Amino acid sequence: MVFTGAFLPLLIALGIWQLNRAEEKQIILDQWQQEAQNLDWPELVARGLENGRPVTVTGLFGERSWLLDNRTRDGIAGYEVLTAFYPLEGPPVLINRGWVAAPRTRNELPDVTPPEGIFSMTGRIGPYPEPPVLSSKSVQAEGWPRRVQMLPGPVARAEIARLPGAIIRLQNSEQPGAYRADWEPDRMGPQTHYGYATQWFALAMVLTVLSVVASYRKTGTNNDNDNG
Repeated sequence: MVFTGAFLPLLIALGIWQLNRAEEKQIILDQWQQEAQNLDWPELVARGLENGRPVTVTGLFGERSWLLDNRTRDGIAGYEVLTAFYPLEGPPVLINRGWVAAPRTRNELPDVTPPEGIFSMTGRIGPYPEPPVLSSKSVQAEGWPRRVQMLPGPVARAEIARLPGAIIRLQNSEQPGAYRADWEPDRMGPQTHYGYATQWFALAMVLTVLSVVASYRKTGTNNDNDNG
């Protein structure tokens, strides 16, 4: 009973905390959706680009693309393609156009020439492909498209001025110039917090049931001893 009294309130408190976190995350997502409809690209950049925020930009692709090496899908080696995009208003931005399979030999690079024209591209804000903390610096290749292992923000800005502190990952593969853009959903969205809350409440229920069963057994044992 002492164990139950100590941990049961803790489990319930953790479940309630996760419910509150889910509500906060849902409010943020609703706010982002509203801002995506009401704010243009320069205003979004000025407010700060938060990871996961939905965004639509209208402009045209540039000529420079980076190929993120060692990206695989279904066991097939390939690249993620990041291409410069120049909105009609505001600073340029890198757009991750998705995954493309690599040619058979390392000497070849896939043709990732973007389409020409003015397009409205929809996606979500994401971080630059930063290297791990302990990794060594990669040697920059020459020419375009450029194969790289990672692409920190300062490296990209050395080639294209005024890039903001984040990139855009395309929402799906149906957009102009997109490849396989089947990103995993945000793992820390509201549904994730609801799942955690369910787990905490389930543990609290299990602890309660076990405590009741243990108490019943103890009471039954004492009664048997008294009758004996």
